[in-house]
Amino acid sequence: MKMTVVLLMITATLTALIGGLFYAYSCSVIPGLGKLSDVEYLKAMQSINREILNPVFFLSFMGTAIMLPVTTLIFRGENPTFIFLLSATLVYLTGVFGVTMFGNVPLNNQLDQFDIASSTVDTVKKMRAVFENRWNFLNHIRSICSVVSIILVACACIWYKFQGIPSGS
Repeated sequence: MKMTVVLLMITATLTALIGGLFYAYSCSVIPGLGKLSDVEYLKAMQSINREILNPVFFLSFMGTAIMLPVTTLIFRGENPTFIFLLSATLVYLTGVFGVTMFGNVPLNNQLDQFDIASSTVDTVKKMRAVFENRWNFLNHIRSICSVVSIILVACACIWYKFQGIPSGS
């Protein structure tokens, strides 16, 4: 198997893994957490935000941010495979990586500094109001952009696979 195919498969897998994470949050974790009381919600999000900072998450999240551009460069000149990969890279780096780094992470850091135990009921309610809607909105953007990235990488894989096969075969 050619190294380019291996890199394309690794890139597709990483993109799908991180996309699955954000999709699962959007369609199951967010609705579940939304049913919790304000204190339970904030404590749960603090815990989740701390636990997600682990090697498995970093491998898929950072791995995708590295492998998409690398794979795109490897396939430069092989249109439309290159175009699909370039599009996937741009969507991922802006809509997933960028939104996470400049949207969700600052919110996570703000929540991490929030002392739930010594806060009043009103302060807890206000913190949830500041955090929840914005964080969920940004996560939905990441989910959509992840799915778009996966579709584009899948298109690149399919195009690359079938570009050399004569039609009617």
